Parts: sequence; structure tokens; C-alpha cells
Amino acid sequence: MSLASEIEKTFQQQFGEQPFVFCAPGRINLIGEHTDYNNGLVLPAAIDKHVVLAIAKRTDNEIHIFSQDYQEMHVSSLTSLSKSENLWPDYINGVIGQMLGDGKELTGVNIAFGGDIPQGAGLSSSAALECATAVALNTVFNLGYTSLQLARIGQAAENQFVGVNCGLMDQFASVFGKAGHLIKLDCESFEHTYIPFNSKDYSVILFDTQVKHSLASSAYNERRRQCEYGVELISKHHPEVTSLRHATPEMLRNYVQPVDKVVYDRCDFVVSEIQRLHDACDDLIAGDFIQFGKRMFETHHGLQHKYEVSCRELDFLVDFVRDYPEVIGSRMMGGGFGGCTINLVKTDALATLSDRASRAYKEALGIDMKVYQVAIVDGARILSDNSELQ
Repeated sequence: MSLASEIEKTFQQQFGEQPFVFCAPGRINLIGEHTDYNNGLVLPAAIDKHVVLAIAKRTDNEIHIFSQDYQEMHVSSLTSLSKSENLWPDYINGVIGQMLGDGKELTGVNIAFGGDIPQGAGLSSSAALECATAVALNTVFNLGYTSLQLARIGQAAENQFVGVNCGLMDQFASVFGKAGHLIKLDCESFEHTYIPFNSKDYSVILFDTQVKHSLASSAYNERRRQCEYGVELISKHHPEVTSLRHATPEMLRNYVQPVDKVVYDRCDFVVSEIQRLHDACDDLIAGDFIQFGKRMFETHHGLQHKYEVSCRELDFLVDFVRDYPEVIGSRMMGGGFGGCTINLVKTDALATLSDRASRAYKEALGIDMKVYQVAIVDGARILSDNSELQ
């Protein structure tokens, strides 16, 4: 049974009626790490791991949400939206709260949802749930939101209701995903371009370290502050520079390096990464996957040594695959201190490489690694045919 059929059946069992069924994908980011909150560029893509959400209107103000994964029901109301003891209802109620705040007229709803996006792997399962909810409500209640507005509603729900200060990349990728393409997203203007990424010779595979070190959130906030401080130092001389997006290597050398070497390293990574993303897109347009892969390795080196957000487990996996000619690119993906490495690998070598990496990782670190092969797919949408998601 497909995931969509399973969620539809669960909805019918819980609520005794026929729902509309929607899906929204998780995402990867090929290059452009820690650039989003510096108004830079990112290069995400939607992947074939989804949240599926079934929904129908109620005649009252109550919100009934059933989680397939947790086998739990949560009941709340349009008139008393508040954070729950469990985190998962907040992603849905946060979206509903944003729409009510916009003055949209909603009734209560029945919802059942579930997904196959690995939790804690940095593949944005929370954004997928927010976007599935936003697209579903927009469709069912005919609210007239644009795709960009829906992505921003998902982000606002996470920022203001859930309390996580994320950028827009995750929700944008989930809504705007396009099969066979990466999204070159400008985090300052929200303009975007689709970059072809369709090669039978190479596939994307994720190695999940299965660790998340406690440093992650505090170090993330510290890196943001360091980048802001770098901008402050530059803007004393160049008031037009309001983010690292508009800083140059020369500005960093002149105004940041003499004051704080650590802050210089952080800012230098971000400025270099923004340029690297432009160059990487040129590589893909030219069909040069080899050069693109080399830039992925460069990104990891910068994240490891300049931005200092990698960890032993991530470094082990990148170093391990570096010796295999079948692997043309590898790096840590996401905020850091755990999660996944993303690898660009010759398609016919996927099984052998995965097995060798898993055994080496277990032997060296005593941890069972998880492997996810992913394909690049379309963004959030209604499922007119539930066989669409197998």
C-alpha cells in the first residue's frame, strides 16, 4: 500500500469520511550552507521523502489531528490555539494561527498525517508538515495565497509558534520543488532559478551519522552573532553593507581580520560559499558534474576548518569516501554537529559504497549508520491519484 493510500485509509477509520489528500516533500541542500541567514544563496531540492496529509472540513471550530507515526489524536480549537505538550501538533496549529491572523475565515478541520522523511536527519520533516498543511488549507478553503506566501506562512509558524528561528529555505524547497532541478534561491529577494540536475550517471545518497551533538543549537546562534559582528565592522566603513551577501574578501581582510581572526574565518567561509554556489550552478549548466563535486568537498573543508560546525562522525564519512573515484563530491549537510553527509556518487557504485561505508563507520565509531538514496521531485501538491506516491 502506498503512503498516500495508507494515510487516506487511516483518515477514513478515524473520521468516517472521505478526505482530500496532499503531500509535501523533505529537502536536501547541495551547496550553500549557513548562507541563508546571511542573505546569501542556497541550492536546495525537494526529495522523494514526504509528509502526506489528509483533510476535511468540520462544521464547528474544533481541530482534530491524528498522527499516524505516533498513533495519537490531538484536539484543539480555532478559538484557543496554544502550544501542545507534544511538538508535532504545533507545526499544524502554527500554520492555522498564521492564516487566522491574516483574517482568513476557516472552520474546524479533521486531519490525519504521516510520512517517510527520516526524523532528525536534517531533511526538514517539520517544514514538510507545515507546507502540506498550508497547501491543504489554501486549497480546501480557497484562500488565494501564492506559493511564496504559503512558504512564508510555514516559516512564520516555525519562527513564531514553534519557536525555531529558521530561514525560508526549507519551506521554499518543499513548496517550489521541481523534478530534476535544484532551486537557486536568493535569500534576500526570494527570487529563484531552476538549475538542471539530471544525470543517469550520478546519484545523490545520504549517510546519516545517527548523532546530534548538544553543541548544535548554541553554536548555530553563536555563528549568527559572529557573522553579524563581521558586518558591523565592515559597515563602519561601508554603510551600504548590511549583510555578508554584500561583503567582499577585501573588506573582510581590511576590517575584520585585524580585529578578530575567528570572526574573520566565519565571515570568509560565508562570502566564499556564496561565490562557490554561483560557480557550482555554472558547472551544472555546463554539465560538469566533476567540477561541481569538487566544490562540495571544498564546502566541507570550509565548514570543518573555518566555520567549525562539523564533528568527528561527519569528517570520518567525508574522509572515507574521498578515496573512492566513484564519489565525485561529499560534504556535511545542514547546521552541523551531526546529521547527514550528502554524496554525489556514480549510480552503479551506490550499493557497494554504501555497504563499505556502513561497515567502516561501525568499525571505527561503533554506530550503525543509515543510508538514504534520494531522487529530486516536485514540491507540495494535492494528490489526485494516490498511486502517485508509492
